[in-house]
Amino acid sequence: MDRKNAWKTYDDVKAAQVDALAKEYMDFLDNGKTERECVDTIVNLIEKNGYRQLSDLIREGKKLSAGDKVYAALMNKTVVMFQIGTKPMTEGINILGAHIDSPRLDIKQNPLYEDSDFALLDTHYYGGVKKYQWVTLPLAIHGVVVKKDGAVTEINIGENEDDPVFFISDLLIHLSAEQLEKKASKVIEGEALDIIVGSKPLAGEEKDAVKAGILKLLQEQYDMEEEDFLSAELEVVPAGRAREAGFDRSMILGYGQDDRVCAYTSLAAMLEIGQTERTACCILVDKEEIGSVGATGMQSRFFENKVAEVMELAGEYSELNVRRCLAASDMLSSDVSAAFDPTYASAFEKKNAAYFGRGMVFNKFTGARGKSGSNDANAEYVAHIRSIMESAGVAYQTAELGKVDVGGGGTIAYILALYGMNVIDCGVAVLSMHAPWEATSKADIYETKCGYVAFLEKACL
Repeated sequence: MDRKNAWKTYDDVKAAQVDALAKEYMDFLDNGKTERECVDTIVNLIEKNGYRQLSDLIREGKKLSAGDKVYAALMNKTVVMFQIGTKPMTEGINILGAHIDSPRLDIKQNPLYEDSDFALLDTHYYGGVKKYQWVTLPLAIHGVVVKKDGAVTEINIGENEDDPVFFISDLLIHLSAEQLEKKASKVIEGEALDIIVGSKPLAGEEKDAVKAGILKLLQEQYDMEEEDFLSAELEVVPAGRAREAGFDRSMILGYGQDDRVCAYTSLAAMLEIGQTERTACCILVDKEEIGSVGATGMQSRFFENKVAEVMELAGEYSELNVRRCLAASDMLSSDVSAAFDPTYASAFEKKNAAYFGRGMVFNKFTGARGKSGSNDANAEYVAHIRSIMESAGVAYQTAELGKVDVGGGGTIAYILALYGMNVIDCGVAVLSMHAPWEATSKADIYETKCGYVAFLEKACL
């Protein structure tokens, strides 16, 4: 049952392919630090590869046939792609699903204030974070500001070498005896995650002069008034580019790899496949880190509606046919798994843990403790997936998320399973998951991409 380290199987040609994919992936991480930036990057890439916007085809009255490629985006935060197969969609489609939101700090709607000659922005953390990990890091601000007239200003401050960065202060060790007695969950409180954005008073101002100076800069550089924070979506993320890690450059260290590593490998697989029998689909969604809620989360009707529209253009639509299509489909719910960490070995059960370098990870179930909140794939589907991976020569492993009573987590799998389709969780093992900087293995990224290609081309239980 032991799985071989995939690196041991690579020759020079394969190793070069692994490095090439890793470089493209790191570029994706750097260009997509928010869900909006991810969708922009994805749309630009797929349009260059022959994908057309679904709404354009509907407006033009075009029909879809085998080989056609279409996509649709929602609120610039969620995107779905279809490549039409040769078989009717009522016989099912092959779906890759991942999420493109990541834990971060969101700037509040009334955030800017001055205290003790510092200007600060108040934040509200998003998703599951260890709050103490976010202090004393160089931080960047990404997002959009929308004016009352609808004008949109894109914000990206802190990524270029000549950009300023921002930070959250921490108490110096010399005065932190009381702080160090607190539980880790209380060392840094949520309301203490305010970023420092300035300290220079504006000449001629007496009250809140530092804040006034920041407002003047915002007006000059972004045509932004203080009230424009009300209709802004600004996300605070770690500043800096994804990097190769280790003397041997075998790993990638970067922000947002949960779950953009699965989003990118799913996207890469969609762009690599040729004509398939079943229609191939990739859905990349927002809001998974907070329960997949809202219009852009997996729980919305967006995906179902787009399947219906594609079936209409393919000449197959009826309400019953949409139900038949979804029920007959197969899906890989692509989300990251916890990589075994020898430093914290007591949290894992070694026989059922994911390891760096041993390939794509399959989780028959996720959930917590007694599998609460889990999609639990049936044995027939697991056997089918095993057959696909092994026939394609994909290195893979199986895992659970730590020891039974230690914790747990969820994915979008259970939401798609509501349609009655076959779904299993899978993805890439990640070290330091949900930290500002997460680590992955280049080999696992490559094997996962290969696994997704094999699934799209062959899956049909």
